[in-house]
Amino acid sequence: MTAAPTHRPQGRRAAWCAAWLLLASVVLALCGASVGSTGFDSVLHMQGDPVAWQIVWDIRLPRTLGAWLAGALLGLSGAVAQGLFRNPLADPYLLGSASGAALGGAVAMALFGVSPVAAQGLARIGITGMAFLGAAGAVMLTLVLARGVQHTLRLLLAGVIVGVVLGALRDLVELASPDILQAMQAFTLGSTAFAGWAACAVMAGALALCTLVAWMLARALDGLTLGESTAASLGLPLAPMRAGLVAAMALATGTAVAQTGLIAFVGLAAPHLVRSIVRVTHERHIVLASLMGAVLLLAADILARWVLAPQELPVGVLTAALGGSYLLWLMHRRTARGTAL
Repeated sequence: MTAAPTHRPQGRRAAWCAAWLLLASVVLALCGASVGSTGFDSVLHMQGDPVAWQIVWDIRLPRTLGAWLAGALLGLSGAVAQGLFRNPLADPYLLGSASGAALGGAVAMALFGVSPVAAQGLARIGITGMAFLGAAGAVMLTLVLARGVQHTLRLLLAGVIVGVVLGALRDLVELASPDILQAMQAFTLGSTAFAGWAACAVMAGALALCTLVAWMLARALDGLTLGESTAASLGLPLAPMRAGLVAAMALATGTAVAQTGLIAFVGLAAPHLVRSIVRVTHERHIVLASLMGAVLLLAADILARWVLAPQELPVGVLTAALGGSYLLWLMHRRTARGTAL
């Protein structure tokens, strides 16, 4: 009888946090439809001007929604990674998915001879498809080297090794095809400019599936916070639950990277920000981290478009700079208090 009052304030705080994040998403989406070389003119005249309508509907809105969805995928993947590895510094790219996606994209560009912003639909599908296959293949290779998901430390080390090896292979592909260097730079710096309505549909489907799987298996993350032996003593089937969580993390990360390139720190910072606001079980933490990641990446994308308008910064550079600054500040504050990250 005494447990309910303890959990109700946290539940209400989590609900308020989710409501504020959803409100911020709506406000930022309106801003995203207005930020560009023509500013609010396209939004104000889109009813009577077919060009303005095309700018808003075919360019700004899918890019805005794509940034929100990619951020949500990275935030969810980061929350799962930090819970699975029991390390607050874990990020979605730990299993080598980023290096695999970059290698897949480099191979596709070398084969097709085009950049990610090319107009050919076949080439566009080929690049994103190869990037996703590269990310999925990297995770599978990590699992093979780690001999499954039972040993977290072995899984982590295998992911680091796979990332280094696949990064070297990507460099070899770039050296063999120097004409793709500029296109690969855009991919590795990260950009939501590649996202269209088809990409948004793919990311929305992946987000729904990964959120459902991670939410259903969140009990394993709660158990792992108490330690391996304690989680096993609770009767949790850790091996299949870990496998499901790794699959959800890999799918979320691979889908986001394939559509937007490598965007740093969103998956790492989003769970930290949620924990600084409210402490909840992983069922709610995963959802809140996903919303936080969506808001962070959407805000960064709008800022990247606005700072040097009509030119724009690569959003991956902006998230790396802001995310790194946040983590440095967090580390300094925790060090001053004498506590760990």
